[in-house]
Amino acid sequence: MAGAYKLEISQSEAELKSLLCQQKTVRARERVQLLYLLKTKQAETVQAAAAMLGRNRVTVQDWLRLYREGGIESLLHQKKGGGRPRKIPEWAVSSLQQRLQTGEGFDSYGAICEWLEESLGVSAAYKTVHKLVHDRLQASPKVARLQSAALAEE
Repeated sequence: MAGAYKLEISQSEAELKSLLCQQKTVRARERVQLLYLLKTKQAETVQAAAAMLGRNRVTVQDWLRLYREGGIESLLHQKKGGGRPRKIPEWAVSSLQQRLQTGEGFDSYGAICEWLEESLGVSAAYKTVHKLVHDRLQASPKVARLQSAALAEE
């Protein structure tokens, strides 16, 4: 038969069904569903399985190649995204976080920029520092100031 696949799926139907329910991402669910369709003979060929999943035949064949080479772990393995590295490295963020937790604080986000440059040698724009401290660390650079003696007596 043309398009027939030659692949032995080692998991049982019950294992695949429970594995299908455990998947949190659509990407992983589709791949397990492919194995389930082939194991239960709902799809006789790779092309039929591709049509049921709404994927290209070549994509489905790539998934089966991954399964053949490395098993279910290889099929479900998700690569880390590339992306640009952060402008302020993690070691600098942890140092800044420790400094923010002390009573010293900073006068402004500009002062944090200067401190990063002088103390840690990390150059970062004001906007980057503000986004880090305000959004990511959810901290404030300001510290509580003592009230003047005249205001304290009232």
